[in-house]
Amino acid sequence: MTTLTPSPSSVSEEQHHAHADHRLFGLATFLVADGMTFAGFFAAYLTFRAVNPLPTGSTYELELLLPTINTLLLLVSSFTFHRAGSALKRDNSPLARRWLLVTAALGFAFLAGQMKEYFALPFGLTDNLFASTFYAITGFHGLHVTLGGLMILIVWWQCRSGGRVSSQNLFPLEAAELYWHFVDGIWVVLYGILYLL
Repeated sequence: MTTLTPSPSSVSEEQHHAHADHRLFGLATFLVADGMTFAGFFAAYLTFRAVNPLPTGSTYELELLLPTINTLLLLVSSFTFHRAGSALKRDNSPLARRWLLVTAALGFAFLAGQMKEYFALPFGLTDNLFASTFYAITGFHGLHVTLGGLMILIVWWQCRSGGRVSSQNLFPLEAAELYWHFVDGIWVVLYGILYLL
C-alpha cells in the first residue's frame, strides 16, 4: 500500500497561507515610534515656552485663520481617503481613484497653505528658540504630509485597471490610509499646542 506524500512546493504553499498577515501591525508599531518623535518635539516646545519666555515685546501672535483652514483640509482628507477605501472594497476602482486624487489634492493644498504661512510669519528659523522649535515641528509634520501625498499618488496609480491594488489586494491602500490618519491626528494635536494654547 503506497501513501501519497505532499510535494515540498505544496507544503510551502500551505505554510505560507497558514501565516497571519502582520504587515499592518508592523506599520502601526512604526507609527507609534514615529509618534514618540513628535511627542519629544511637543515636550521640547512646551518646556521652552514655560522656562524660556520670550523677551518683552517679542511675543508672537500666530494667525489662526490659515492653520484652521489647513486643519479642516486634513480632516476632510481623512474622510475622502475612507471613501476611496470603501469604493475599492466594492470593486469600484474608478471611484476609488477619484477619491484618492481628491485626498492627494487636499494634502498638497495643506502644504501650500503651510508655505504661505511661513512667508507671512513675523519671525525666521534662527530668531530664537521658540522660532526654531516652531519650524522644526511644523516642518517635520510637513515632511510627513509630503510623503503621505506621494504614497497616495502611488496607490492611485496602482488602482488603475490591471494594477496591483484591488479589492483582492487592499494592503497598499490600507497602509497608506493608516499612515494618513496618523498624520492627520498628529496635526490636530500640533494645532492645539501651537495655535490654541
